[in-house]
Amino acid sequence: MNYRPLAERFWRDGYLVVDDFFDPGLMAALDRTIVDYFGDDPEFWHTEEFLTKSKTEVIPWFPQNEGASDFDAVDRLEPLDLLTREILGDDWKALYCMVMFSKQGTVGQAWHQDCSPESEEKFNLNRLMYTRTIDKATGGQTVVVPGTHRLGELPPGDPWADIDGQVVLEPRIGTLVLVHGHTWHRVLPVTGEFRFSTNYRAMPAGTPDDITDVCVYRNMRYRFSTESVIEERTQ
Repeated sequence: MNYRPLAERFWRDGYLVVDDFFDPGLMAALDRTIVDYFGDDPEFWHTEEFLTKSKTEVIPWFPQNEGASDFDAVDRLEPLDLLTREILGDDWKALYCMVMFSKQGTVGQAWHQDCSPESEEKFNLNRLMYTRTIDKATGGQTVVVPGTHRLGELPPGDPWADIDGQVVLEPRIGTLVLVHGHTWHRVLPVTGEFRFSTNYRAMPAGTPDDITDVCVYRNMRYRFSTESVIEERTQ
């Protein structure tokens, strides 16, 4: 695989979609693990204030932090390492693995940036793995606005309103989706039984480990470590 053109597309658009990147057998095994962990009706993890203001209904799980070693197999994949190196440089650092689960009928995630965009050099890279297909039948598609990783802060406004130029992504089983942490993105409401994706977050050298502690939404900045709104944003 030639990784240079893929990296160039990523830096042009602020996101990248690579179909059939992961082995179907590995996807099936990890899918069973995730479904077994969450069960039929998992409880929300965030505070009521966060759920209400962020317009986000996603339940996170950090499997490697809990000893779920089967998720280590993705970290060891050479193609993922080589593509990440091409984008971030040889001294890139893994951040954490996070599974994001959404129940049927939930709103998904409103527009946001995963980290503050004040520094162009300091950001997280979302490396999203899909163990099942996300499409119109399931809902929960990821929406991105190409090129916005270069435009600074997500503007205040309606957390859910469409933005000109937005692109709706419908990844298949085994697809890898990369999203720059400054790229404006959201997740559509979930209409199927449930929806999840697994994010192996990474970051370039010199980036602080808490880079994703503050998330930028159209109506607020939120700090996860203190579970608090640190800035109300208005038009």
